[in-house]
Amino acid sequence: MKLIQQKQIIFFLFLLPFYCVEAQQNKTPPNFIFYLADDQDQLDYGVYGNPKVHTPAVDALAKEGMRFTNFYTSQAICAPSRSQIFTGMYPVKNGCMANHLPVKPDVKTVINYMESAGYEVVLAGKGHVKPNTVFQWSKYFTSVAHRYLPLKDLENYLKTADKPFCVFVTSDYPHGPYPKSSNYSKKDVFKLPYDKGNFKKFKTGYYQNIEDDNTQLERVLQMVERYGLAHNSVFIYASDHGISGKWGVAEQGLKVPFVVRWPGVVQPNSVSESLLNFVDVLPTFLDIIGVKIPKSIDGKSFYTTLKGDNQPIHQYVYSLATKQNIQQCKVFPTRAVRNSRYKLIRNYNSVDVVASNYGSNPVVNKFIKIGAESYPNIPFEELYDLKVDPYQSNNIINKPGLANVKKELSKALQSWMEDQNDFLVHQKMPLIKPTLHPLDRNSKWNKVSSEVEGKLTKNDYYPVHY
Repeated sequence: MKLIQQKQIIFFLFLLPFYCVEAQQNKTPPNFIFYLADDQDQLDYGVYGNPKVHTPAVDALAKEGMRFTNFYTSQAICAPSRSQIFTGMYPVKNGCMANHLPVKPDVKTVINYMESAGYEVVLAGKGHVKPNTVFQWSKYFTSVAHRYLPLKDLENYLKTADKPFCVFVTSDYPHGPYPKSSNYSKKDVFKLPYDKGNFKKFKTGYYQNIEDDNTQLERVLQMVERYGLAHNSVFIYASDHGISGKWGVAEQGLKVPFVVRWPGVVQPNSVSESLLNFVDVLPTFLDIIGVKIPKSIDGKSFYTTLKGDNQPIHQYVYSLATKQNIQQCKVFPTRAVRNSRYKLIRNYNSVDVVASNYGSNPVVNKFIKIGAESYPNIPFEELYDLKVDPYQSNNIINKPGLANVKKELSKALQSWMEDQNDFLVHQKMPLIKPTLHPLDRNSKWNKVSSEVEGKLTKNDYYPVHY
């Protein structure tokens, strides 16, 4: 008997180093690689239902990982969308509530949190977030010729990295400009359920940009395999927002493609319908590496979802839009909320409420009036049943029997706006200080009358952090 026990002990001691190695490997923190496309609809992928577009790399990732069907950005425009990913905060709270605006100077980002945990946080490609004093990346590889991913710099980094890393590979594609020559013709373009009217000329070039971006993604995935990084990396693919709903709160602008591959954790070829948002990315990263999620972050971790748990993370997801500081700039702010079925939208400067938005400044009032009259057919409130009307074609705000739905969503929206310290809670109709597109200047995109041209002063704008 003692001989058997001695043999068992010797055998255990022989295997102990292997157990230790395996345990150490299991404790090795994963790398994070987040590939972000620019201006691509969720439906414009083979795996999301478009049979015409060329996206084999994304389609393959979905087979190897988890595809999300209800993942959102809160603002369908480039800089505010990215700010959510990097800060875990909604745009009003982090400060980037209109395109090209900086986040607030005291905001903490993924860089601060993950560098403190021993990670390098790298940006490769399009930046479009500021200020630089906040976004001090461990390494930053800029786009090549202002357009292409810095693939050589990225490869050099991946093959020599000696610390755990979080790399954001941020493509400029398929964002315009769109090429005049393309592998696609008009007959190749797949009609999406929300496409209306005449064929949009840009779509053949848009498809070509999608194909070119797929090639870039393939090269990044090849690097990950080549340097043995695939087995211990959380690889995420997403687009910042949809091109079809850009600048508004339509589902086709807010709902994004989102695919996660993580061998050994995420079940291959799985699908999640959980309501999630870009603000959830940062807290999920922190949860995975065992870092306490700060209370200042708006998002919630969906680590359990990645492991196969179907329990909901959010009861509601929220969104906003502004027509200020964009090319065709107008005063027309919008806020929205959805639950698992219904979506409520409020357009705070619609023609039916514009009179209540006027203040004591006649010049500001004129721009408020211009904003409202620029969208004469959009009412103050909209309500949609996304179960039967997923792309918001039938406003049922006045349909009998939905009073409780409206009350519930109104309460949730108001609570969120107060939590965000939204300026619409405190101000009648504030003008946002522009960085690129003033309301009172003529340009090739925006036309104003001589009566109001150049009439706004710095005191006419809402106090801001920049």
